[in-house]
Amino acid sequence: MSATVTYQVPSPRGPQSVTLSYARVGRGEPLLLLHGIGHHRQAWDPVVDILATEREVIAVDLPGFGASPALPDGLDHDLPTMTTALGGLCEALELDRPHVAGNSLGGLLALEMGRARLVRSVTALSPAGFWTPAERRYAFTVLSAMRGIAGRMPERVVEGLARSAVGRTALTSTIYARPGRRAPEAVVAETRALAEATGFARTLRAGGSVQFTEDVRGVPVTVAWGARDRLLIPRQGVRAKQIIPRARLVRLPGCGHVPMNDDPALVARVLLDGSR
Repeated sequence: MSATVTYQVPSPRGPQSVTLSYARVGRGEPLLLLHGIGHHRQAWDPVVDILATEREVIAVDLPGFGASPALPDGLDHDLPTMTTALGGLCEALELDRPHVAGNSLGGLLALEMGRARLVRSVTALSPAGFWTPAERRYAFTVLSAMRGIAGRMPERVVEGLARSAVGRTALTSTIYARPGRRAPEAVVAETRALAEATGFARTLRAGGSVQFTEDVRGVPVTVAWGARDRLLIPRQGVRAKQIIPRARLVRLPGCGHVPMNDDPALVARVLLDGSR
């Protein structure tokens, strides 16, 4: 069941209201799921039912993505502000230091929440922030191109392409290693989510100066990388291990940048192990 929550976060102009959309299911220790830029919380659908057998799962639409509006004027979509907003979400939902897992941008945010001691454990799937300047420029160029194509493509064309495995490959092979496995309706929905993401430009612009360079101390960290990630190439996982030396580094064979769809059972096991 989806729901929304509105709460206050501090800003230079005084407290500002933030509204986020989320879905909550399952029982057990809480596990907060954070998606990547241009995506929405449904990216986690392939693994939610497995996770919910052992965890209370809270999948959230980040500010300006999915069903969540962008942050109000006076709040930037930068890393400190987004981390503060997610900390406020945990308070509003009465989540006492949940486990957190994130993919791409969500992985970066999960690590930052871990550094701020807001969570019990962190599992980051292909997290942003461990790139070289050239790798960041490449990723941002690809993301901007994907956004532009999604915005120009009529919905009837997207629906037609999504009906076939070849069409789904054309639409999503940048992020999935096995795009034919993605359900047609899911491909249509996430293409629309990318085109309509009100926080995309502000978030991408804020990410231009992001580099994750500090260790995450005091909480268990797992970093997992798809062996077939075409957006943030797998060698970035080695850098993550060098910066966070106590992290567990896991290779995800046959998986792309958004691995939850490519191998749900493997990814769910990594997330459950990471939150133990």
